[in-house]
Amino acid sequence: MVPFSILDLSPVAEGSTVRQSLESSARMAEKAEEFGYKRFWLAEHHGMPGIASAATSVVIGHVGAATKRIRIGSGGIMLPNHSPLVIAEQFGTLEALFPGRIDLGLGRAPGTDLRTAQALRRNLEAGANSFPNDVVELQQLLGTPVENQAILAVPGNGSHIPIWLLGSSLYSAQLAAMLGLPYAFASHFAPDMLLDAIAIYRDRFQPSATLDEPYVMVGVMGAVAATDEEARYHFTSAQQQFVNLRRNVRGPFPRPVADMEDFWSPMEKMNVEHTLRYAVVGSPKTAEAKLTEFLRETEADEVIISMPIHDIEARLKSVELFAGLGSFMRAAA
Repeated sequence: MVPFSILDLSPVAEGSTVRQSLESSARMAEKAEEFGYKRFWLAEHHGMPGIASAATSVVIGHVGAATKRIRIGSGGIMLPNHSPLVIAEQFGTLEALFPGRIDLGLGRAPGTDLRTAQALRRNLEAGANSFPNDVVELQQLLGTPVENQAILAVPGNGSHIPIWLLGSSLYSAQLAAMLGLPYAFASHFAPDMLLDAIAIYRDRFQPSATLDEPYVMVGVMGAVAATDEEARYHFTSAQQQFVNLRRNVRGPFPRPVADMEDFWSPMEKMNVEHTLRYAVVGSPKTAEAKLTEFLRETEADEVIISMPIHDIEARLKSVELFAGLGSFMRAAA
C-alpha cells in the first residue's frame, strides 16, 4: 500500500480572509478524512500574506476539532524558531485533545525571510547549529521521564508522539537515518536532491525504538480536475505564487489566469517548471500516469500532496479525485 496524505498551508486566497482560509482548511481536512487519506499536515510559514498557518499548533487543533479519525500534525514545525520545551508542551496538549492522532514533523529552515527569522529566533546561527541536539531534547521531553529528570513537559511527557524529520537537502536525511526516524522529503518544491537524499537515508538508517526500517514520505504539488485544461488553469495560481516569491512580491494567493505567458519571463518559466517538475497536474488519467512514474522512481512508502488551488470547491474536488488515484495506487502496489 502507498498511503496518500495532504499538506496544507491554509492559503489566503485573493479576495478572501484569514478566517475563511482557516475554515477552508477544516473543510479540506474533513474531506481528506472522508476519502481515506492517512494524514493532514500543516506547515509553519511566517510573514507571508498568502499563508495563514503561522501558528501551526493552533491550526492543527482547529482541524482536529473538525475531524474524528485522520492523523493530524505538522509538516513541519521549524524547530529552530522555538524551544523544544514549548513544542513539547504544545504537541503534548494536542495529543491530550486528540489521542493517537498527532504527528510532529520537524524542519530546520526558518520558513520565512531573513529579517522575520531573526525576529523569531533572535540568534539565527545558534538555532540552525543546535537542531540535532534540539531534536534529541524534544524526544526526551516527549518520552517517559527518567528518575530525577529536571525538566518536564506538562502536557507532553510520556506522550511518545511520533517525530518525523523533514528536509530538502541531504542534511536531514543523514540525521533521520542516524536517529532512526521517519523521513519526509520536500520534493514538492525542492526536487534536485530527492533521489540522493532517499538513497542516503535508506543506506545509513539505524533501527531505533521508533522505527525498525526506513520509512520515506515524498511530497508533490498537484491539481486534478475533470480535464487537463481545467487542472492546468487552477495550477497557474501556484505558478504565479512561485514567481512572486522570486520577485519578492508579497500578497495573497493569486487567482488563476488563462495564460501564464503574459505573466512570467522565459527565465522565470524555466525556473518554476524545474522547481515544480514533480507536480501532478491534469485529469485523473494524466495524473495517474505521472504519479505512477514518480512512485516507480522513488519507491516511496507514502506520498503527501499539497493542492495549491485558489477556489475551495475546486480544491475539494481535487482531494476527491486524488483519492481515486490513491485507490489505484494501493491496488497496483
